[in-house]
Amino acid sequence: FRDAMSFLLWSRVGTLLAVGTTKGNLLIYNRQTSRKIPVLGKHTKRITCGCWSTENLLALGGEDKMITISNQEGDTIRQTSVSSDPSDMQFSVMKTDERISTRESTVSVVVGKKTLFLFNLNDPDNPIDLKFQQPYGSIVTYRWYGDGYIMIGFSRGCFVVISTHIREIGQEIFQAHNHKDNLSSIAISQSLNKAASCGDNCIKIHDLSDLREMYAIINLDDENKDQLAWTDDGQLLAVSTRRGSLHIFLTKLPILGDACSTRIAYLTSLLEVTIANHVERELPVTVSVEVEPSFVAIGVYHLAVGMNNRAWFYALGENNVKKLKDVEYLGTVASMHLNSDYAAALFEGKVQLHMIESEGLDAQEERETRLFPADDDKYRILCHALTTDFLIYGTDTGVINYFYIEDWQYVNEYRHPVSVRKIFPDPHGTRLAFIDDKSDGFVYCPVNDRLYEIPNFSPTIKGILWENWPMDKGVFVAFDDDKVYTYVFHNDAIQGSKIILAGGTEVPFSHKPLLLYNGELTCQTQSGKTNNIYLSTHSFLGNLKDFGPNELTQMLTQTLMLKRFSEAWEVCRLLNDQSGWNELAKACLHHMEVDFAIRVYRTCGNAGMVMSLEQIKGIEDHNLLAGHLAMFTSDFNLAQDLYLASSCPIAALEMRKDLQHWDSALQLAKRLAPDQIPFISKEYAMQLEFTGDYVNALAHYEKGITGNNKEHDEACLAGVAQMSIRMGDIRRGVNQAIKHPSRLLKRDCGAILESMKQFSEAAQLYEKGQYYDKAASVYIRCKNWAKVGELLPHVSSPKIHLQYAKAKEADGRYKEAVIAYEHAKQWDSVIRLYLDHLNNPEKAVNIVRETQSLDGAKMVARFFLQLGDYGSAIQFLVMSKCNNEAFTLAQQHNKMEIYADIVSSESTTNEDYQSIALYFEGEKKHFQAGKFFLLCGQYGRALKHFMKCPSTEDNLAIEMAIETVGRAKDEALTSQLIDYLMGESDGMPKDAKYLFRLYMALKQYREAARTAIIIAREEQCSGNYRNAHDVLFSMYSELKTQKIKIPSEMATNLMILHSYILVKTHVRRGDHMKGARMLIRVANNISKFPSHIVPILTSTVIECHRAGLKNSAFSFAAMLMRPEYRNKIDLKYKKKIEAMVRRPDTTETEEPTTACPYCAFQLPECELLCPGCKNNLPYCVATGRHMVRDDWTVCPHCDFPALYSEFKNMLQTENICPMCSERINIVHLKKINDCTQYLKPEDGD
Repeated sequence: FRDAMSFLLWSRVGTLLAVGTTKGNLLIYNRQTSRKIPVLGKHTKRITCGCWSTENLLALGGEDKMITISNQEGDTIRQTSVSSDPSDMQFSVMKTDERISTRESTVSVVVGKKTLFLFNLNDPDNPIDLKFQQPYGSIVTYRWYGDGYIMIGFSRGCFVVISTHIREIGQEIFQAHNHKDNLSSIAISQSLNKAASCGDNCIKIHDLSDLREMYAIINLDDENKDQLAWTDDGQLLAVSTRRGSLHIFLTKLPILGDACSTRIAYLTSLLEVTIANHVERELPVTVSVEVEPSFVAIGVYHLAVGMNNRAWFYALGENNVKKLKDVEYLGTVASMHLNSDYAAALFEGKVQLHMIESEGLDAQEERETRLFPADDDKYRILCHALTTDFLIYGTDTGVINYFYIEDWQYVNEYRHPVSVRKIFPDPHGTRLAFIDDKSDGFVYCPVNDRLYEIPNFSPTIKGILWENWPMDKGVFVAFDDDKVYTYVFHNDAIQGSKIILAGGTEVPFSHKPLLLYNGELTCQTQSGKTNNIYLSTHSFLGNLKDFGPNELTQMLTQTLMLKRFSEAWEVCRLLNDQSGWNELAKACLHHMEVDFAIRVYRTCGNAGMVMSLEQIKGIEDHNLLAGHLAMFTSDFNLAQDLYLASSCPIAALEMRKDLQHWDSALQLAKRLAPDQIPFISKEYAMQLEFTGDYVNALAHYEKGITGNNKEHDEACLAGVAQMSIRMGDIRRGVNQAIKHPSRLLKRDCGAILESMKQFSEAAQLYEKGQYYDKAASVYIRCKNWAKVGELLPHVSSPKIHLQYAKAKEADGRYKEAVIAYEHAKQWDSVIRLYLDHLNNPEKAVNIVRETQSLDGAKMVARFFLQLGDYGSAIQFLVMSKCNNEAFTLAQQHNKMEIYADIVSSESTTNEDYQSIALYFEGEKKHFQAGKFFLLCGQYGRALKHFMKCPSTEDNLAIEMAIETVGRAKDEALTSQLIDYLMGESDGMPKDAKYLFRLYMALKQYREAARTAIIIAREEQCSGNYRNAHDVLFSMYSELKTQKIKIPSEMATNLMILHSYILVKTHVRRGDHMKGARMLIRVANNISKFPSHIVPILTSTVIECHRAGLKNSAFSFAAMLMRPEYRNKIDLKYKKKIEAMVRRPDTTETEEPTTACPYCAFQLPECELLCPGCKNNLPYCVATGRHMVRDDWTVCPHCDFPALYSEFKNMLQTENICPMCSERINIVHLKKINDCTQYLKPEDGD
């Protein structure tokens, strides 16, 4: 063209150049083919702007206010007009809901500096015109980014973000006033995810993920900035100024770093490397380097940095760093590793191993350096690593070689199917993680040449770091740009070794992990610093006390995954939950940590597990120990495999037997212990029998027979018998059972046969086994009565006797039926048969009396009723508790006395007594009516009837009346009876003894005492001295028991009567002196004996004469000579007495004296009133003398005192007490040393 050029632009993808002119013409030049395509009149005026798309479409805009779209041949495809001058044209993709294609189909252009025009080639009829607010100023520049977003910069310092999505179009998503006065340019770096804007002497950088956050502000000297641009990788940012200067900024440092054990080296500036060791708490050291390095390597004592094919080595001192040397290699170094003495550099598929410092070491020449691979090897090395002892490298042919530096030779080689891209040995070199060409991860153990795949290994993973903490040997992390994955290599687990994924941790943007130490990850950042991140899988390393049970449970899972048992112990202690301890114990077993497991189970109190583990903890055979542990964790199949692989395979059989897995045990026994097959067969057969598989059970019982083990074979034969019956082979089964010695087998087989309705065989077996009850029961079912009869003597079950009895009764064989009913204890049936069929009522009556059977009694009563024996019928009706029927019967047949007798001997209800009483009342039988009213507690009516009774010899009615009043305790009734006894109602006083009894029944003892004295007096007058004595004695005893004061008249009367009774005893024993003394006492009170005055005085004279008391004999003889007595003297003694009076002899034996028991005054021994202390003295019941302290005893029955020596002497001939007439054994007589309690003065009142 001759006209001047106004526009020039290279294509983004091809070798095309577009040239526009001031006249609107276009030329497209292809540099590759040197072809030129001129297009005239593309625009009518100057072409001012344009852009190429990735499909080589060319968009142009000109001053003619047109926009054209042409292909690479220059043909116009689309065109549209705009309202003002176009500028700043760009191709892009609009945001849509679904991506139809990623082709750049939208042209954006600034129109008249005010609006943004969007022209979609697929929708040319609907272009979009976006207008902005007036205050923003004019559009300076704009940039597409992300998923269809546009950032627009305005002249007054604002920038705005909009979306091109059709629903959001025209909305401002973000707006910021970044610069106060003006904004000159915007630049976006997709790789850094940052946006920069310049204006007002500063550059402001924002993070695209959060535009509100300001990432950095760069201030410049007072210059007008013009344009702004990033490099593709975002590392550099360039700014041009209006004055023609260019500023370039470093936005991020290359992330270069290396670690050796816990020491790290990393780039902190373009020419500075920092060496730090946080774990050992060493201060960081900075090293200035000469060139900007492209690799860094750290060793035990050295640092290496380098770029291209050169490396500089530095020696690390205590506090300083000294440069050693620089080395040139045969190619550009890709990576380098150091150990204490050697460096290994990888370049162009080769590794050079050489000494770092050769001076001072007496090194042999060939030990200085070596190049790998050797010349004749054709492979290329892709990665390498250097540990303390080995150089390890991986090749494109998939070989991993271990070169042992000490011996300077290869020691191990592993061949992988595809090439090995990266290798990462653990700190000791015993395990090696590597990533292959398929982006799969593996761990290789050179010691046993085993390879383990790393599970869930992400293809984006960049590298692997091993845990440097010495306790966590199997832990490593794999990292990509966003995340770190924690893995654990479980080495000695029961299931064998494997790798598990423990969890993942998010990593902040552009952090590169350098070092892992006890769950703490040290990362390098773009700004040349390090940052520590704690792995989420190690959250338990904080203060555990701050966490709740849910977090602690999660931590327990983590600790167990990482095999951190001590930490797990602490977590369990805080959780204090049984399930936690169980988890821990299980994990210990899983990892074969037997000692720790014992400790845990001991804490849980699981003694069984502790003892089991103690037994196995010394086992050295790994498989055997693992087998035991697998068994403890109930993984029996694994346990079996481990046992079989161990030195003791029989353990697998033992385990299966213990578990009763008989089928598995049989399979194992065939291989390991054929001699055990019969025993296992028997057990298996029993199990099969239990589950109902009788066919196989029979087969295994038969297999179980050994022929030499009696007990075992018997069990098998029993099984064969039972299974044969179950299978329907009844004859075989029954024969086996009969031959078999066991009774139980016969019973069991019988039961099976009975359930199969094979009754005759079942009964036969029961009988053979002596199970007679069962046999009889089955014989009854098949109606074999003859057999039942045979077995009956052996049968104990009443049920069978009953069945037999019913059968016999039905046959009319009553005698046999009765015997069977008796055995069955069915007494009602026995009674029924005796009455109805066997005509033996006596037997029936006896049975009713013995068994007290109610129904039986009813039957007997009915029987007697038919016979007309109403008395017996009533008796049996009462026995069967049919009192109403009995009463009615008694009434009808005038047998009420019989009914009344029976009822009163039984304990019956008040209603029954009352009905009888009313009956007798109607019949005017007062005594019976009174008796039954008394029984039912109606005392008033009872008393009325008793008092109506005519007098009888024994006066029973009065006795009953007294009992009635005694029970009633009713004053009205008492006075009524007293009036009756006194004769006030009928003018006939009754005997005083009844009044005495009444007072005794009412417990009115003083009145009773008075009455007793009256009665005694009457008896005395009648000459019944013993009766009088007994009345007074019983009253005396009663009053003493009730602790009531005894009237002196009663005491005196009793003493005189007792003295009279003693006379006979003394005279009988020939002791005339004692007899005479007693008679003198009686004669002095002769008025008390009116009916026997003469005989008593006669006896006194004779006894005194015999005892030599002549004076006393004379005085009483003179008394007899009184005219009223003289004629009554017995003729035998009359003359003798008369002679005594005529010739008086006044000689008298002196009466011996003894001490008063109260005051010790000496007084005659028969005197009972002490002149010294005026006390009435207690007297001896044996002699009638007064008592003395040192010779005291009492009658064991009536508690009356006696002189011990005299009473004992008397009991030699007499064996009863003279006072109470009770028999006394001389042995029971005790001498009383302290008689104070008997000497209370009131006793003698």
